[in-house]
Amino acid sequence: MSLEEDHVARLHDLPEALKKVRERTPARLLAGRSGSAYRTNTQLELREAHAAARDAVRAEMNLSEDLGESFVRDWNVFEVCSRAATKDEYLLRPGQGRQFNDASRAEVLKRCAAEVDLQIVIGDGLSVTAIAAQVSQLLPRLAQGAKDRGWSVGSVFAVRHCRVGILNEIGELLRPRIAVLLIGERPGLATAESLSAYLAYKPKPFDTDANRNLISNIHARGVGPEQAADRILNLIVAMKTANASGWQLREKLTAFGWQDSQLDGR
Repeated sequence: MSLEEDHVARLHDLPEALKKVRERTPARLLAGRSGSAYRTNTQLELREAHAAARDAVRAEMNLSEDLGESFVRDWNVFEVCSRAATKDEYLLRPGQGRQFNDASRAEVLKRCAAEVDLQIVIGDGLSVTAIAAQVSQLLPRLAQGAKDRGWSVGSVFAVRHCRVGILNEIGELLRPRIAVLLIGERPGLATAESLSAYLAYKPKPFDTDANRNLISNIHARGVGPEQAADRILNLIVAMKTANASGWQLREKLTAFGWQDSQLDGR
């Protein structure tokens, strides 16, 4: 019996109230124990999840394999790199991941139009697994939503060894009205496939996370691609209206889901 089959079998053995608790979270609640330790299958699940997280962090991005050759061709995605030349340098020197190397700066300037309404960028971040799992579903929805609203969209490119701060240099080079970075999140023991979308209005040097908005936990058991696209597009509308991004904007959650973002007047 596989770990997943054993997990399903054990769920059936639980009382109904406990089943409802377990179904609402991927956390390992009420997993049971053997003496003072986890059961063997729980221990194996943890080791499997930890290995998946390590693999997601250490893997190198390969656009053709991670996104598919047809996707890369259809969207004309090209790859550039930060100043971090290796994965070890990227992990040990975070600042290197916030700027392009010289060749990449030149490539971005050559291939991307300036001052578009929306510039979408893919960054490997801390999980190439997330890029492979989410981007091919999310990006077409974002692009179609932008087209439906009459926005101009820049050429999509991917950044190897990417940190969120690369948005500042994107703003400096291309001066988009809105920049969106789809970047792999730090993986945990619940999933290694979680993607984040960082949004910035006219990003500029010395911007911090206070100047950006974030939609996180984009994955199958979190925020699905359709909902993520809707939330990103709603945030962009709010940014264009307010001529701002960051702490001033907030999403409003109602019983019917996420509504358009609002300017925080506090």
